[in-house]
Amino acid sequence: MERIISMILRRLLNKGINTGIRAASNRGNRNREQTQQDSDLERQGKQTSRGLRQTSRLMRRFTKF
Repeated sequence: MERIISMILRRLLNKGINTGIRAASNRGNRNREQTQQDSDLERQGKQTSRGLRQTSRLMRRFTKF
């Protein structure tokens, strides 16, 4: 029973982490007109968040064992 509860809690925690990373990368208003510099920064932020998600996935795999 304890294993099932810990599994469910771990999944919820992982979803929360991913949601937080996405929210941090999407902050700002997308409806406004963007300059080239703004769009470059946004693209760079998305790439960074993608790397953070991949790293967090790897760390989860390592900590399972």
